[in-house]
Amino acid sequence: MKSADVIIVGGGPAGSSCAWSLKRQGVDCLVLDKEAFPRAKLCAGWITPEVVEDLELDIAAYPHRFLSFKKLHFHFPVIGLSPPTVQHSIRRYEFDAWLLERSAAPVDTHKVQTIRQTGDEYIIDEQYRCRYLIGAGGTRCPVYRSLFRQLSPRAGKKQVVALEEEFPYDYRDSKCHLWFFDKELPGYSWYVPKADGYINIGIGAMAEKLKTRGGDIRSHWNHLTSKLERKRLVRGHDFKPKGYSYYVRGKAEIFRTGNAFIAGDAAGLSTKDMAEGIGPAVKSGLIAADAIVNGIIYDLSGISSKSFDAKRLMLSWLFRRQYSSG
Repeated sequence: MKSADVIIVGGGPAGSSCAWSLKRQGVDCLVLDKEAFPRAKLCAGWITPEVVEDLELDIAAYPHRFLSFKKLHFHFPVIGLSPPTVQHSIRRYEFDAWLLERSAAPVDTHKVQTIRQTGDEYIIDEQYRCRYLIGAGGTRCPVYRSLFRQLSPRAGKKQVVALEEEFPYDYRDSKCHLWFFDKELPGYSWYVPKADGYINIGIGAMAEKLKTRGGDIRSHWNHLTSKLERKRLVRGHDFKPKGYSYYVRGKAEIFRTGNAFIAGDAAGLSTKDMAEGIGPAVKSGLIAADAIVNGIIYDLSGISSKSFDAKRLMLSWLFRRQYSSG
């Protein structure tokens, strides 16, 4: 049986950030993931400056696609806004693999099936043993399923359903576009360019509201792709989207039991406004490592539940508009 002080289930941003912090502090840890990296990952791949700061990421030295936006273009049914805000896009296929490799943690490709606790240790599939266990395996994380599902059940009204596709494309518009509440969608759709000829197209909605309104995500997807064609943003592409679901931030949940923790999407930490999960995943992974190394309370309340300070963005946009017209 293979042993480690800490076993992290899931090698995405939450798990790799936790492993990176633990390894830098000399803690013996092992990452388990059901897939070998690099692996395909459905995600718009939008990251904030806070993510760059938390990961101590040297943008100039990052070896893969990285595109920065000085504005995001918000489209509402009756108004459009382009507030100044520095944001970035990456390809998760590249980004996640790079983060995991940078962590310097050993990684086993293993699909976790069973977890049991014996004394102060956790036994995984009778093959792995650890004192601390981190569940960072996304919405379907086996650590959540085995140890947290009864303690911290998920609220259906917080579930997001999404369709998206990422593909190579010689785009002409390098701006990031976001459409909110189009055709009464309880969510938003996006067009996110990536560096060197890739784009990500997607749509996300609150599942319960969508069902209540009698809508379905596929019809909204068809509306989006027709609009992209009409606006000449994407032309002649044979779309083949894939779907997934996850949860946005709800009320205070239970994120630790004994020496087991959940982080990232396993903990349902995506932001309320934009349903963005990379930033909260990274922060929660780092906090989990700090809790293990320094014995602090595993408190995730300090992780922002929103991606943007909407009031500050609006004031900044109004100020610049007034200044430029004056």
